[in-house]
Amino acid sequence: MKAINNIFILTGVIFLMSSCENALNVEPKSVITAASMWQSEGDAVAALNGALSQFRVAFANDYIHWGEYRTGHFAEATGSGPNFQDMWTNTLDAQDAGTNWAAMYRAINDCNLILKYTPDISFSNQKTKDFTLATAHYLRGFLYFYIARVWGDAPVLTTGFESDTQDDLYPSRAPVEEVFNQVKADFEAAIALFPDSSPGTRKSGSRAAALMLKTDYYLWMAKVRNGGSAALNEAKSAIDQVLASTSYQLAGNFSDLFESDENNEFIFSINFARNEFEGGFAADWLVAVQYLNNKGLVENPVRVGSHQQWTTISNPFEDFLFARPTDTRLASTFQIYNEEGNQRFEWINKFPGEWVDGTRFFTSDIKVYRFAEAILFKAEIENALGNSAAAIAEVNKIAKRAYNVDNYYMVGSKEAVDAIILDERLREFAAEGKAWWDLIRFGKVFEMVPSLAGKENKQNILLWPVNISSINSNPAIIQTPGY
Repeated sequence: MKAINNIFILTGVIFLMSSCENALNVEPKSVITAASMWQSEGDAVAALNGALSQFRVAFANDYIHWGEYRTGHFAEATGSGPNFQDMWTNTLDAQDAGTNWAAMYRAINDCNLILKYTPDISFSNQKTKDFTLATAHYLRGFLYFYIARVWGDAPVLTTGFESDTQDDLYPSRAPVEEVFNQVKADFEAAIALFPDSSPGTRKSGSRAAALMLKTDYYLWMAKVRNGGSAALNEAKSAIDQVLASTSYQLAGNFSDLFESDENNEFIFSINFARNEFEGGFAADWLVAVQYLNNKGLVENPVRVGSHQQWTTISNPFEDFLFARPTDTRLASTFQIYNEEGNQRFEWINKFPGEWVDGTRFFTSDIKVYRFAEAILFKAEIENALGNSAAAIAEVNKIAKRAYNVDNYYMVGSKEAVDAIILDERLREFAAEGKAWWDLIRFGKVFEMVPSLAGKENKQNILLWPVNISSINSNPAIIQTPGY
């Protein structure tokens, strides 16, 4: 029997989709081929679960690497382990964490195969079929949105890899415009296909999640890629639909958001669960128990992790956060405790997971889109369109929860209101993977990130290099210019 080695070489990672070599030419019972895999509704749903799992792998650590660690907001903690210094100082090279797009393209390949085969499968309920297709489009669009912003030019793959004899095993980097065009095509398809406006599980995808992606996309196009008022109005149309939904609302207390993964504020989260998938970036944030002299302080109040504490908030960002001591978000964001006769302990308090019988399980979902962000997106759009009073009205909804004060902010110039919106985003979403994108979108990244001062003209400094393994494995991939 002919051996089948199904190889996906783009990323430098080899996938053995099925492989056998048998002198008796007997078909192994375990071989899964396209013909046998894509037969029933259950096959498609199982494939979607697999895509969601691979999507989670792609973002479990790099979500924060890409969205936070280049901002100057993070620094080394008590342990000296993984080398994040290149991110913190914006001196990236092609071997750093965050440079490898392998997991991203694995997840994209899963989505591509779902979108190829599911249309021909009969479902007992059309809504289930539409949801499966919509979610695959949403996930793929989200993945390409990150790829476009992280690497710029990148391969755009939509057909799926199933054989090592395919003609396109060595794709090259397409212009970033094509990557963004794919993002748009996918979120539009997802919005059209999601069967209704219900939030679903909030952990796979929904019409509201796709509308949040659309808003995110058009804000980026308007403010970073010169899309102008046309892009802003597209963003406004999308976010107005989210804000009109009765399925989402602000949590009464900010602290509720990180003690439970179930809340009507969450629009889209990446699911973590005990005995299924644990860990991720938050595992680097909590105190190592061996440094506490008084073990009675464990979880009372010092939160301890499962290994060394590699990362904490930088001193300048700590000063920024604590400049407003009445901000009720502080305790849920960052905490400090000075143990008598020992040392100061500090930890990022978001995404703590579970403490069960003396063991930490990092099972907190990554909260990707919250209703609070829908409100602040609306504020940003209104201000960009020249409606500063409307923008301040939205920001004050967030400020009311944070400071328990009505009309906390007053209307000012467009520039002043932009500064208020950015300031509130940095506080509201601290350590949630938003700050890097915010600083770029508001045009403040070279002003507010010390390691980027004076580097405005350095080629592609805001992009990332491609990991050396991808370049070595695929001769068609060239390095990001400037690296």
